[in-house]
Amino acid sequence: MNAGPPVDDPLLAALGVPGEEVAALVATLRERGETVATAESLTAGLVCGALTTVPGSSAVLRGGLVVYATDLKAGLAGVDAGLLATVGAVHAEVAAQLAAGARRTCGATWGLGLTGVAGPDPQDGVAPGTVYLAVSGPGTETGRKIRRDGDRHAVRGAAVRAGLHLLAGCLR
Repeated sequence: MNAGPPVDDPLLAALGVPGEEVAALVATLRERGETVATAESLTAGLVCGALTTVPGSSAVLRGGLVVYATDLKAGLAGVDAGLLATVGAVHAEVAAQLAAGARRTCGATWGLGLTGVAGPDPQDGVAPGTVYLAVSGPGTETGRKIRRDGDRHAVRGAAVRAGLHLLAGCLR
């Protein structure tokens, strides 16, 4: 199986994700014998889509949970329902629990969780362009908040890029 860079992939181009970076991430996971799974809210599977542009990605991508609806965050990813009721769906701890839930549910080495508001309207008092990302892995729990101005496409693209960068940073 080849883990070379995707060639002119329209999904990566639309998201502004360099194919070389995705290929390097997949290659690193593969070399380490590790896997990844996602729990995606605002990106609705775009991170998994980006990873699968790389030939041979099936060796490292276990799967993904698209948990766009708040109740699915609890039901599929195991996010604490009380937390969701208290802070809403867009919060750092929700992202952390999404990452851990993806890892657990899909039986992966690494879990990546993303939640945020793509806009145009606020959600639960959180401004559009606010994104929380988290990674759960062996001895690692880390998260990040980003803010991106722009339309839904710009926010979602930024979230995918930031999520992939956060995961890649954990593998260094």
